[in-house]
Amino acid sequence: MRLLWWIIVGLIAGWATGKIMKGSGYGVLLDIVIGIIGAIIGGFIMGVLGFSSSGGLIYTIIVAIIGAVILTAIVRALTKKAA
Repeated sequence: MRLLWWIIVGLIAGWATGKIMKGSGYGVLLDIVIGIIGAIIGGFIMGVLGFSSSGGLIYTIIVAIIGAVILTAIVRALTKKAA
C-alpha cells in the first residue's frame, strides 16, 4: 500500500512540476520517478529547515513538488551546460 502512495504522490508532483517548469513533462513513468525523487529531496530540505514531516497528503504533495522543481531545474541546468 505504501508503494501505491509513493506512486500517486510522485505522479501528482511530476505532473505539477511539468506545468510549473513550462514543459510537457517526461512521460508518465519518468514524471512518477521525478516526483518520488522530488519527494525525497523536498523532505530532506524541509527537515534541514526544521519543518515537521507529518503534515498529511497536501503537505506531502507540496513538499514533493518543491523537490521535483528543484531536481528539474538542476537537470535542465546540467543538460544545457553539456550541450
